Amino acid sequence: MSVVVPLDAADADLALVGGKGASLARLAGAGLPVPPGFDVTTVAYRDFAATAGLQERILTAVAEVDPDRPETAQAASEKIQQWFAESPVPAEIAEAVGAAYAGMGEDVPVAVRSSATAEDLPEMSFAGQQDTYLNIRGEAAVLDAVRRCWASLWTARAIDYRLRNGVAADEVALAVVVQDLVPAEAAGVLFTRDPVTGAGEDVLVNAAWGLGESIVGGQVTPDTYVVARDGRVREQIVGDKAVMTVRTAEGTREEPVPEGRRGVPVLSPAEAGELAALGVRIEELYGRPMDVEWAARDGRFWVVQARPITGLRDRPVETWNDSLGGDYLWTCANLGEAIPSVMTPCTWSLVEIFMSETMALSRVGPHRLSGNIGGRFYLNLSLTFAVGNALGLGSLVRAASEQAFGRIPADVAVPALPMSRWRVVRSALASALPFRRRVAAYQRRLPELLASSPDRCARLHERIAAAGDAGELRALWRSDVEPLLRDSSRMLAAGARLDGAGLVRIRPRLLKLVGEADANALLTGLSAGGDALASLGPVMGLGELARGEIDRDTFARSWGHRCPDEFEVSAPRPAEDPEWIDRQLAGLRSAADPAELLARQQRTRDAAWERLRSRHPGKERRLRRRIAGAARAARGREAARSELIRAFWVLRAFVLRAGELTGCGDDLFFLRIEEVLAVLGGSREPLGAVADRRQTYRAYAALGPYPTLVREHFDPVRWSALPDRRMDVFDESVALAPVSHSVRGFAGAAGVVEGTARVLTSVDEGDSLRPGEVLVTTVTNVGWTPLFPRAAAVVTDVGAPLSHAAIVARELGIPAVVGCGNATTRLRSGDRVRVDGAAGTVEVLSADSGVEEHRDENWR
Repeated sequence: MSVVVPLDAADADLALVGGKGASLARLAGAGLPVPPGFDVTTVAYRDFAATAGLQERILTAVAEVDPDRPETAQAASEKIQQWFAESPVPAEIAEAVGAAYAGMGEDVPVAVRSSATAEDLPEMSFAGQQDTYLNIRGEAAVLDAVRRCWASLWTARAIDYRLRNGVAADEVALAVVVQDLVPAEAAGVLFTRDPVTGAGEDVLVNAAWGLGESIVGGQVTPDTYVVARDGRVREQIVGDKAVMTVRTAEGTREEPVPEGRRGVPVLSPAEAGELAALGVRIEELYGRPMDVEWAARDGRFWVVQARPITGLRDRPVETWNDSLGGDYLWTCANLGEAIPSVMTPCTWSLVEIFMSETMALSRVGPHRLSGNIGGRFYLNLSLTFAVGNALGLGSLVRAASEQAFGRIPADVAVPALPMSRWRVVRSALASALPFRRRVAAYQRRLPELLASSPDRCARLHERIAAAGDAGELRALWRSDVEPLLRDSSRMLAAGARLDGAGLVRIRPRLLKLVGEADANALLTGLSAGGDALASLGPVMGLGELARGEIDRDTFARSWGHRCPDEFEVSAPRPAEDPEWIDRQLAGLRSAADPAELLARQQRTRDAAWERLRSRHPGKERRLRRRIAGAARAARGREAARSELIRAFWVLRAFVLRAGELTGCGDDLFFLRIEEVLAVLGGSREPLGAVADRRQTYRAYAALGPYPTLVREHFDPVRWSALPDRRMDVFDESVALAPVSHSVRGFAGAAGVVEGTARVLTSVDEGDSLRPGEVLVTTVTNVGWTPLFPRAAAVVTDVGAPLSHAAIVARELGIPAVVGCGNATTRLRSGDRVRVDGAAGTVEVLSADSGVEEHRDENWR
């Protein structure tokens, strides 16, 4: 095969001329304006490497690279670069390159660009990892640039990227593209889809003076044109084009743009439209969104490179966004901690049923208490505040809200409902009175209902599995499955109201009497008397299993339904994974014994009671009685929540079985429950929405967590693209106070500890948490509890004094700061931090010191 081929050669494929060369050949073959030139093929690279005896040496050097130690990639690269520099180009290759260059004209300036076989691929971005040389003149200079391009296949960055993406070192090779250098008056990049949000309505064009390297290299702020696909310029932003890349006798250099040209638009609207049309043609040729580099000279545009845009997010097709329905203040704290992820449509429809049975005020007039914002669960604080204000309980509701949901910043208002006070009162009472009667009835039967729930769920699992056809399963929903969901939801409503808001009311009183640290200590002991708090159940059960006090089946029956996404019916339950228990036990071996932590906290609590007794001798008995009552209520609430989650496992089994009997598989998770029942009844019509909903789900799930507080119209996709987005609050109606550089939140559990931060985005990363490290994450729930004994402290973005992280950390005596809002954005894994659980502060002692194996001397 040839060592040199024309740029538009018909056989110029990826293997022969690399990604860039193949793309340019395709563009030229389609009649698009590509500067002429030739390719030095991968055959030439391999001949050069073989003649110089480099291949085996390269593979040996790369085999010694450790991706977790960047210096090893750098050392390998430096050796390889030296080998290339010392090796002569074989005469046959030099002659072919010289002849091809001479055929372009006498001493013409050219661009010499690397073109790797693992480059410009749709699924990976190798952009900028190999070298490009501009304004190269003369045969010797071109040949030297070719050799330097070959060597750039083995830069430290390229070696590391290929290792991390599973590209084998013995499978890559490099071609080189040699083209006429367009003496550009202007140049830039265009994207046929927004590279950040994935929006495809417009073409985004960047433009600057001179050659395009100043844009590609990030040295200049270019003009930006947002162009509709019909050529209309929707928006034009003129950048401060301070520098430009220009040709020199030696190559290129950066020089200042004349002052009078900096603020002058590079393109006219007609030219921007012409470029956008060129981009659309290229997108249609490739059948995918494209990133196109262009240059302009004498009113003509040239395409110098085109590659697929990598890493594009799916765009939501449907809109799941209740923030668009009115001016409300929403929060994802508290109940949103139990439902932390984007929900499938099936889960959301089941959560709506759950909310209608669990909350006294699931709506006030047309205003709903719960909302779906970008697939995530939020509560409407405007509704709760409106009812409190209407009943003359505004300050009590605000105080209780702070304990349960966290602080509302002073500059964020809680919008009022557009209803009169009396309409609010009438609507609230109409719902609350029947609800209260129902709760009282369930409270009387709560012990019996809790005791019978596991067997009831087990029998339903068996009946669902035994259902022989879709009709039988559909009938089972009406007769047994839906009643289980409603009964379990009412159980939680009853359990949560055994002592009203006992802890919410007691905590402010204790704060005044004894201060933050002792108040937190006195409010522990929720698992006293052998009656364990269900949130601690998984970790306490693991300890019992490790000590041989229970067997594996008992542990799985008791806690196999609890997990981080336990409301999400598409998420597998731990008990469905045969290796789950072994992994949990392995993690426990490197953690403190939960029983010892509880015993230590008992001593701390006893000391706090002694201090209270000495300061306020007449108050102890009454406070003990009130706290004991609140603790019983907390245990009842947590037990009822655990049984509700057990019922949601039954719901998962129902949808899975429906998928089996109808042949629809997991498509049914993307239907509402009433649509699942319609499919069981023989209708296929609901299935038409599955593809759009699946894409919408993926798009929202890819964005990561949203702010704790959201007001008015919130677009999750646009927000996620903001470089200065905030995790604590979104409110465009006011100018918010700047985000603090300090990390401060609620005092979740007292104690001071220093350690290395470990920032986790999900509990699946829990194996990376080392004993004695500080666990930093967005939010925790019961699925995170087994990690707590391993942590020196816990820090969360979302939370309040009565949130899961605060309660469990207090019970175990682990210092915690919750509801910081900015912990995951201010802290990095490897930072050395001091956590003060009593003060609610996290101080960075040294930034990004590197996560090392250690056991902090202050830990335990």
